[in-house]
Amino acid sequence: MLMMQPTYILAVRSACHVACQLATRAARRAARRAAIRLAVGSALLALPGLPLAPCALASQNVSDLLTAGDRESAARRSRAALDNFERAVQAEPTSYPALWKAAREAVDLGEFESNAETRTTLYRRATDYARRAVLANTNDAEGHFQLSRAVGRTALAANPRDRVSYAREVREEALKALQLFPKHPGALHVLGVWNAEVMRLNSFSRAMAKAFLGGQVLGSASWPEAIRYLEASVVVEPDRLVHHLDLARVYRDAGRRTDARAAYQAALRAPLQDANDARYRKSADEELTKLR
Repeated sequence: MLMMQPTYILAVRSACHVACQLATRAARRAARRAAIRLAVGSALLALPGLPLAPCALASQNVSDLLTAGDRESAARRSRAALDNFERAVQAEPTSYPALWKAAREAVDLGEFESNAETRTTLYRRATDYARRAVLANTNDAEGHFQLSRAVGRTALAANPRDRVSYAREVREEALKALQLFPKHPGALHVLGVWNAEVMRLNSFSRAMAKAFLGGQVLGSASWPEAIRYLEASVVVEPDRLVHHLDLARVYRDAGRRTDARAAYQAALRAPLQDANDARYRKSADEELTKLR
């Protein structure tokens, strides 16, 4: 470092000399300062091993963690993906992609978690991340979709009475996602399942739902609406296994058994892409066998 210093001083003086020759007395001082900044800045950029500023390090770290999380998610390793995304959230608490991706992975982990307490904790974490994502960027569909998904999974894991209390938010957040992105396949899927779950409620639960949601909202639910939304999700993402699986279930419960068989078969042909697709495929095979 010390051996290189005279070279930098000469560079500064040379730059100052040229600037001073071309400037008036008032401009000379400004030119001298500019030349010093230019020369010193160039010298510093040339020095190896200088540490980055903390904010630059944090941004680089978050970017690396997001990349690692995406890689793990694509490999259907949700636990490792969640670890990377949560570390990204710790490094940058308002990182929108880190928040909604952490919510997604937490839901995936919770869906087939056998321990009820662990499952509840994962869904609670997912809901918290999704709410924070919406606060970080309320104008993007993904945060609203992940919030509807997290709350919806919490609802599906609850008993019928508690399930009703989550229904309004699930529907509202999915509709917000569609307002921002009319062909969002996940939001279309959520609304299809929402309609189906309302139709599957028993008379007591439907009475509770009517009191909580209001007759107009509850009255909008129907099997045709469930089918319409899920068919739309299949059109947007024809290779997504879970779209075909839930469409098959709706066809089955709506009495359209031939269509249900075709949808189950489509689910069995779909590639494994998402974290729980192997389990979804197994469910499709078992449910198709029972349907026959």
